[in-house]
Amino acid sequence: MHMPNATLSDLLARNRAHAESIADDHFADVLEGQYPPVVSLCCSDSRVSQEGMWNVEEPGWLFTPSNIGNLAWDREGDVDGNLLYPVAHTGTPTVTVVGHTGCGAVTAAYGAVTDDVWPEAPGIRRRIEPLVPVIKAALAGPVDDGEGVVDRLVEYNVREQVAFLDSSGEVPDETTVYGFVYDLHATYGDERGRVYLVAADDETAPDALRELAGAENASAVRSLL
Repeated sequence: MHMPNATLSDLLARNRAHAESIADDHFADVLEGQYPPVVSLCCSDSRVSQEGMWNVEEPGWLFTPSNIGNLAWDREGDVDGNLLYPVAHTGTPTVTVVGHTGCGAVTAAYGAVTDDVWPEAPGIRRRIEPLVPVIKAALAGPVDDGEGVVDRLVEYNVREQVAFLDSSGEVPDETTVYGFVYDLHATYGDERGRVYLVAADDETAPDALRELAGAENASAVRSLL
């Protein structure tokens, strides 16, 4: 199923509806600056809404960088500036890294590793290349190949991005980094659209994560690994 083309009229009508739906003072508290409590690095995907998954309606609460594969590092191996900016300049204390089931970037990296099949577009290939070492390490380690491998690789990749941020000298020690997988396909449970906690700083053990999440959120901690 393909969505219909969006015309200029569609875009302007959607924005008009947005502008008409917000109160006159909607931006009042953030007009002079932003101090978001959370920066959420998410995989770029039209099915995955960052504000939607965190139920955010107010401006200024969530800083939302994204890229295919939810990569936390840039090509030089530094923390990606889009993610680091709110941590370094607005004091954002919480980072989330969010992958999702059925990730196309992880699928492409898996194809590059197993079949030497790469995206034709150079720009897309450059975005896939940094994922390749992650996929190789996963397949050589805890991730079994076979049915469902992409979703296991998605979770492994999220863990690796969280571990990188947790160990980076660019991220202050007092910053907390959480890793989640957004479940589009009811892979982790029966509820589509739910996030599942798979890492918190250097912790990935489900029992420890459940204790951290609390009894009321224990069902949001699951692992495919």
